[in-house]
Parts: sequence; C-alpha cells; structure tokens
Amino acid sequence: MIRFANVFKEYPRTGLALNDVSFQVGRGEFVFLTGPSGAGKSTILKLIYMDEFPSRGTVWVGGTKAPGIRRSAIPQLRRKLGVVFQDFQLLEDRTVEQNVAFALEVVDTPADRIGPRVSRLLTRVGLASKATNFPRELSGGEQQRVAIARALVNDPFVLVADEPTGNLDDRATRGIFQLLKDINASGTAVLMATHNLELVRRNEFRVLEVNRGQLVFDSAEPARAAEATP
Repeated sequence: MIRFANVFKEYPRTGLALNDVSFQVGRGEFVFLTGPSGAGKSTILKLIYMDEFPSRGTVWVGGTKAPGIRRSAIPQLRRKLGVVFQDFQLLEDRTVEQNVAFALEVVDTPADRIGPRVSRLLTRVGLASKATNFPRELSGGEQQRVAIARALVNDPFVLVADEPTGNLDDRATRGIFQLLKDINASGTAVLMATHNLELVRRNEFRVLEVNRGQLVFDSAEPARAAEATP
C-alpha cells in the first residue's frame, strides 16, 4: 500500500534529509513514526502525500509511483489519503460543519450528499453538538477532531497524521489517540508521526524510527525475518 524503496531526499540548501530509506506499510496497519526533530519524519510524510518527490529511489502509494506521477494527478491521489497536521489548519471564518463540508465541496460532491455525510462524520468524532461552533470556540482536542473528520471525508485507505497530539494536553491526547485507534479498527491504515515516546511504549503497534535521515529501527523486522526463515 505504501512502499519506500531506497529513497534519498536532498534539499538544495539543507542537504540530505533522507538517506536510503526502505520500508512498507500494509493495508490496515497502525504504525508509529518516531525520531528526534529534524530526523526526517515530516519529509517521509510529505513524500507520501507527494508534496515532495524523492531525489533518488521510488515511493509507491496505493499503486501510484513517484517519480513518475503527473502533477495533474496528485490531487486525485490526495483524495484517497487523509492528512492531519499538528496545527489543525482549520478555516477560522467557517463553522465546524462548514470546515468539513468544504473538503467535500472542493471535490464536487453533490450538494444533497454533503449534509448527511458531514453529520455522520461529526457524530463519528464526537462533535455532533458542536456543528455550528467556530474553531475559536473549541478546545485544542476538539479542533483536532474536526481536522480528523475533514481528513475522513473521502474514506481514505490511509490516514497520515503529523504530530496530531503535539499541541494537546494529556487528556486530549488520550482522546485523539483512541479516535485514531477506532479509525484503524474500522480498516483504515494509520501512520502517525509522534515525539510522544510514552504513548509509543504504552501501545504495541509497529514502530519505525528515523534518525539523521536513516531508518534505524523497524519493530516489525524481527517478526518478518522469523517468517522468512525456512
């Protein structure tokens, strides 16, 4: 579903961000992406939703390959992905329901389908009662729930979350993480970049750790090696 094969990413001003990174994420997996600031986590996520392209190597996302994808085809790929950011990126002049509806409007969803779809999504993330509130009237955890609802509008096969609990207190973090687990349990793969090592340690999901642009640990590798042994 997601595959990195010998991926290098180099920026003109800052140099090598990823150095020969290879891994796969299968359908329905939950994967933590960890590592210190500047390790390459955000670069990996940008390569997945094709905001960036590899300098060398190949990235496959749901059958789409980079390099090779036409820029005109990127919006179509992104409709199959859900992307959540640490800073929510909500439209401050629109209500909760309008923020979620906007993501449907831009992909030309028929008007008569938008309202029911928004209502179902807000119920799913526990915000049905906040539909007419503006983002400034919500807590940080509630704003992130709106962002997650917006990311789910097109039933993505993978949800990519870049530090989704980074700005939240412990209680809100637990709520958002439980929501992500519920989304994963329904069949959507989740790739979550996080600095929260306590959260990682408390859960038994797969861990990919990057440091200085290299993949230094994959918790799935011992099991996969054992499976391959005759």
